[in-house]
Amino acid sequence: MRTETYRVNEIFYSLQGEGWWTGTPMVFVRLAGCNLRCPFCDTDFSASQPMTLDEILADVRALAGDCRRIVVTGGEPSLQMDDAFVGAFHEAGFRIHVETNGTRPLPAGIDWITVSPKEDWQPQGTVVLDRADELKLVYTGQDVSRWTSFPATHHFLQPCSGQNTEEVVRQVLDHPFWKLSLQTHKLLAIR
Repeated sequence: MRTETYRVNEIFYSLQGEGWWTGTPMVFVRLAGCNLRCPFCDTDFSASQPMTLDEILADVRALAGDCRRIVVTGGEPSLQMDDAFVGAFHEAGFRIHVETNGTRPLPAGIDWITVSPKEDWQPQGTVVLDRADELKLVYTGQDVSRWTSFPATHHFLQPCSGQNTEEVVRQVLDHPFWKLSLQTHKLLAIR
């Protein structure tokens, strides 16, 4: 029996709504707490319940069915995620995706890393990760040119809560290095 505990905000099964994996069924494990306070954040990650790793695994298994992918998100998952967490889910046959602001190191072995930098809104938001599978920038008109050299396989611009979609579309059309990411889960009214 594993006794490590994590502060969990929620666990649910849905479709990935953003980035490269949009439309893919995944179990979401939202960990509580964040080291940043972004003005546009749309997640209440302050509420939590302590759960052991075995309890988290049991909840994920109960929801997953044939799905073998989890997304660990937050808040900021790097505040809690550790080698034991990654090892337990790999041992259980899951591929692990993480959505992080990139300001803290991550444990080894994560299968897909999404970095969503917040440096433009948070002085303490400096990205320390040196690579990602995808970089996803919430676009509010900031200069994004410096992120074109960030080593990621995919680079996405995403409207800020759907309020500036036309502006982001124009930015992507003018700079085809970027791809558009929409919050399709919100468009579909799913979690």
